[in-house]
Amino acid sequence: MARHTPIIRSLLDTDLYKFTMLQVILHQFPQAHGVYEFRCRNNDQTVYPLAEIQAELEQELDSLCRLKFSQSELDYLRSLRFIKSDFVDYLELFQLKRRFVQVSTDDEGRLNIRIEGPMIQAMFFEIYILAIVNELYFRRLETPEVLAEGERRLQAKAALLQKLATSQNPADPPFLISDFGTRRRYTLAWQEHVIKTLYAAVPEVMRGTSNVYLAKKLGITPIGTMAHEFLQAFQALDVRLRDFQKAALESWVREYRGDLGIALTDVVGMDAFLRDFDLYFAKLFDGLRHDSGDPYVWGDKAYAHYKKLKIDSRTKMLTFSDGLNIEKSWALHQYFKNRFKTSFGIGTNLTNDLGHTTLNIVLKLVECNGQSVAKLSDSPGKTMTDNNTFLAYLRQVFQIPAPE
Repeated sequence: MARHTPIIRSLLDTDLYKFTMLQVILHQFPQAHGVYEFRCRNNDQTVYPLAEIQAELEQELDSLCRLKFSQSELDYLRSLRFIKSDFVDYLELFQLKRRFVQVSTDDEGRLNIRIEGPMIQAMFFEIYILAIVNELYFRRLETPEVLAEGERRLQAKAALLQKLATSQNPADPPFLISDFGTRRRYTLAWQEHVIKTLYAAVPEVMRGTSNVYLAKKLGITPIGTMAHEFLQAFQALDVRLRDFQKAALESWVREYRGDLGIALTDVVGMDAFLRDFDLYFAKLFDGLRHDSGDPYVWGDKAYAHYKKLKIDSRTKMLTFSDGLNIEKSWALHQYFKNRFKTSFGIGTNLTNDLGHTTLNIVLKLVECNGQSVAKLSDSPGKTMTDNNTFLAYLRQVFQIPAPE
């Protein structure tokens, strides 16, 4: 019998922001408890029901929970100046616990995954599980023709980036893209191939990857700061709901003291975020990350806000990471380059563009410390909670009208 080769073979095979968020949680809220739930937002577009991969997923989770960090991986994490020594000591002992993940299916063929446990465990499962689900699903659809189409599209992207790089005015801020595609990748091998291909084609444009394992292996920069779950957790920590964003940003500043200075803006929408992002935070943070809603409207609002605070917006970075491809990224760069530095985290379009309809899957924090939490997205369909009463209260507190 052939020996099973697990999909996740290193605990570094996740996004950098899992480590940066986990470090804050361990240092400041080690007792926090979380519940995460899986959703496939396009169940009706799958080639076959996700329920069919349940047995393989369970086997992959068993393998995942046997992994530990190797000495060279710990040394690599220690080399990142924002990772604290005691956090690496904790990771040396770290192992994911299988009992915190429950997998089931329903009569409609939907896959249900629920993670419940201490945040210092529960938070870490997300990227691994999403990457596993993707790889198991697409494995059955792989043919030589699919890989050939993926390669054709990848080479076209490399050629386009070379063309854009040569047309760039040297006096402008640089056009920078990163791979943000771990969670929805085709396979790890494909993700690595994509990064190597684009890095070889345009090293001045391809600035890094969110994937820590590949950053270490390829000697490129790991990219990431915080995700929605970090800010959402503060809706249930010991602060007034109205103050949760300020409390989250304050705790981040306390941990990193100037490092990792890109703030995520869309947990309760850009307008509500900017009401909390006062002169103090605007000076402390290097910039903002866009992840929902119209990116042009969002960036214009950021510009108006910095202008009102009398801060030169050209010293600040706008990072875009919502459903991007190279063409959209370049257009945004051209629009904002005279007012901001820009960077672009491109996910699915880099790591899973082989001709198939991709899975729109997420694994989101829905409860913290026994209390509902939610994201009020600027994009319809991205709002996620299991408690509509809490959602209505959140809208009221942050003066956000309900959608039509």
